Amino acid sequence: MSPSRSFALAVLGAGLLIAPAAALGADGGASVPSLNLAWILITGFLVMFMQLGFAMLETGFTRAKNAVNTMAMNLIIYPIGLIGFFLTGYGLMLGGVGQYPSLGSTALAHHELVWHAGAHSFGLLGLSKFCLLGVASDPGSLAMFLFAVVFMDTAATIPTGAMAERWKFSAFFIYGLFMSMFLYPLYGNWVWGGGWLSQLGMNFGLGHGHVDFAGSSVVHMTGGVTALAGTLVLGPRIGKFRRDKAVGAMPGHNLPMAIAGTLILAFGWFGFNCGSTFAASDARIALIAVNTMLASAAGALAALITMWLRYKRPDIAISCNGLLGGLVAITAPCAFVSPWAAIVIGIVAGLITDWSVIMLERHLYVDDPVGAIAVHGVCGLWGALALGIFADGSYGLGWNGVAGPVRGLLFGDSGQFFAQLIGVCTNLVVVFSLALAFFAVVERTIGNRVAAEVEWSGLDTLEMGSDAYPRS
Repeated sequence: MSPSRSFALAVLGAGLLIAPAAALGADGGASVPSLNLAWILITGFLVMFMQLGFAMLETGFTRAKNAVNTMAMNLIIYPIGLIGFFLTGYGLMLGGVGQYPSLGSTALAHHELVWHAGAHSFGLLGLSKFCLLGVASDPGSLAMFLFAVVFMDTAATIPTGAMAERWKFSAFFIYGLFMSMFLYPLYGNWVWGGGWLSQLGMNFGLGHGHVDFAGSSVVHMTGGVTALAGTLVLGPRIGKFRRDKAVGAMPGHNLPMAIAGTLILAFGWFGFNCGSTFAASDARIALIAVNTMLASAAGALAALITMWLRYKRPDIAISCNGLLGGLVAITAPCAFVSPWAAIVIGIVAGLITDWSVIMLERHLYVDDPVGAIAVHGVCGLWGALALGIFADGSYGLGWNGVAGPVRGLLFGDSGQFFAQLIGVCTNLVVVFSLALAFFAVVERTIGNRVAAEVEWSGLDTLEMGSDAYPRS
């Protein structure tokens, strides 16, 4: 970074976003923090609106007798997650971050649990800002809390679809606290809070460390891997897999609702990706938005055409998941790749969505009513790796404290690809193991699953005490 140039820096963890001072305006930049503060709040509101999209998508893809239960989980995960993240999650994830300069934040008391090994230091967990203590008077930190908590809520919501139609509500409630207070913040710290995955570049020369612009691995893969662990412990719905290994059809009750939910999610995703600049003054926003759109369109069409050719008719449900898979995959690399690469990333996401849905259901006998594991887990993994392949060196100067822009395998930096690979492998091993252990403990105590008669009758009547569509 040249000392002769002044920069406005937006910081999340160890990641650096750089906006030229020429964009600051006639007042010398005094109004920019306020503009950026408004930007991150508005985009955070968009991400929060995605909760409605998830609720409609998951409810549409499940059966009518479980509609209230599915909607209820999508509603209640929000307040559970918000309180859990307030108590410990924000501190564990971002307690080691000192300030957010682009938001006008001043230096704050912060502390990161660090393991020292020789000349290297590895961040493990934040150890400050619990209950927002010490930052409640700092607008930048409060804005970051809001933005971070809606991201967490997205990750926490993903298993509600994969585990729908048989998950006990009390077990779900406890899960919400576990996810928001510990599991999501743990991996989030390692990538976005100055933790050891973000330091792979500085410590071992692997590109800029594990880079994830808006959450393919941190948000979506974490949610998808957790969903996989939960479905394995929970088991399939009654009647899904027969003794002869045939797969029972259990179609959702309202495809138009699911389609509407998909479009709401696609709209909210602009907040997800564009908001992760943390600066309205960052001109990269335009490219991020276009890449987001292109990847979603490519994913939807790739999934649709593939299934159309295979079964001789269009499958709109899989097209919805293909669109979402494209969005998940572009979330990590959206700021670092060209539009042509965004289309390639989306096409691959659509294809692997089709493949992984079939593989999970017909070969591994994993029952996921909405395809959440394929869309978020598998496509999240692909998105993180795609950054390590297609990042073209046009953005990310100084990211994670490493000189130069972010480049992928095709543009001369194989180290970045290996950093991405280490990040996704860590997610697979650590997040899956901790989630599996959690669900196993719940299974041995209160149990994860409703009784068979409740599942047969529908969770709305016997678990929730109300029906979505009462008969007159």
